[in-house]
Amino acid sequence: MGMNNQWIQLIIWFGVFIGIFYFFIIMPRKRQEKKHGDLIDSLKKGEKVVTIGGVRGEITRVKEDTFVLKTGDSTEIEFIKKAIAYRVGDPQ
Repeated sequence: MGMNNQWIQLIIWFGVFIGIFYFFIIMPRKRQEKKHGDLIDSLKKGEKVVTIGGVRGEITRVKEDTFVLKTGDSTEIEFIKKAIAYRVGDPQ
């Protein structure tokens, strides 16, 4: 009888641990991913952005999976959309 009770306690503690893990790690990460996805979807030509690598530029073209950024007088670089970290002027 005592061994069965220990297994039930172990299962309950494991469930509590999974719940804590979900609420403190998984939910905030999903919220952050959704916020970043909304940012990417809202970006338009002419907006200034910073990439995850720290490159600053202005969006000159929006393609299906990429943005073309003007980074200098005559320099344009194409980045995948997920590489954009934030819009210049937005709070981090």
